[in-house]
Amino acid sequence: MKVGFIGLGVMGKSMAKNVLKGGYELCVSDLNKDAVKELVDMGAVEKSSPKEIAEASDVILLSLPNSAIVEKVVLGDNGVLEGAKEGAVIVDLSSITPKTIQNIARVSAEKGVHVMDGPVSGGAGGAEKGTLTIMLGGSEEVLEKVRPVMECMGDKINLVGDVGAGDTVKLVNNLLLGANMVAVSEALALGVKAGLKPETLYEIISKSSGSSYALTAKYKNYIAKGNIEPGFMIDLQYKDLQLAIDTAKDLKVPLTIGNMTQQMFEIARAEGFGNKDISAMIRVFEKWNDIKVREE
Repeated sequence: MKVGFIGLGVMGKSMAKNVLKGGYELCVSDLNKDAVKELVDMGAVEKSSPKEIAEASDVILLSLPNSAIVEKVVLGDNGVLEGAKEGAVIVDLSSITPKTIQNIARVSAEKGVHVMDGPVSGGAGGAEKGTLTIMLGGSEEVLEKVRPVMECMGDKINLVGDVGAGDTVKLVNNLLLGANMVAVSEALALGVKAGLKPETLYEIISKSSGSSYALTAKYKNYIAKGNIEPGFMIDLQYKDLQLAIDTAKDLKVPLTIGNMTQQMFEIARAEGFGNKDISAMIRVFEKWNDIKVREE
């Protein structure tokens, strides 16, 4: 099985490396030529366009920034669908709106090309280690065809429903992650302002009903150390919150907490933390309260 990979960012480059380590013939394409060279040096072949990637591949993997770019790469001029063979499988590992991937799937089906959405969770560390959770939307038959490739990148491969279901699960998950990160930052700031040590707060809360992934994953290695290097960037969390908000509007579902959470991430972006880890949210509350939430 020949595999093509388009999009070699922080996540995509590590995922592509793991596909290559899995023994697959791999061709790659990205605007970042340094990232392409890194994969070529490991044995991948560079292609100049999404169409060329598709012509050389049985499975085409995408890891791209947003819905508009995914749609252009697949359906646009010189795009994946122009080069894809009948029976080929496109798996979009990006996080985009469900309606975008559903539209791509409808158009691709007219050419006999299968589409799955497979957004991932686990961050840069999970991508590097090949331990991502992959939430797939599509048919079980197509999943079984591509499962060995998916297992190169993740150790939790979940078929969650039809095309679009993967992106829906991801946006719901990241809505909660974003809200929890804001809540953790606000709560820790309150405790420190009241005179408590952050390590005391963490030791008690992490074993109590107020615990969350945002606390346990982001306190010790990020907040406590004053480390805000990503990780999962503020800008990406903001984008995922927008996906949730857009989907909620389509479904006429009010998102009171979701919209407030996105505004907090907008504030963090305005403060210059867009390319920093989501735990940089604590810096906003530190500034507002004239404190430092750090261990000595």
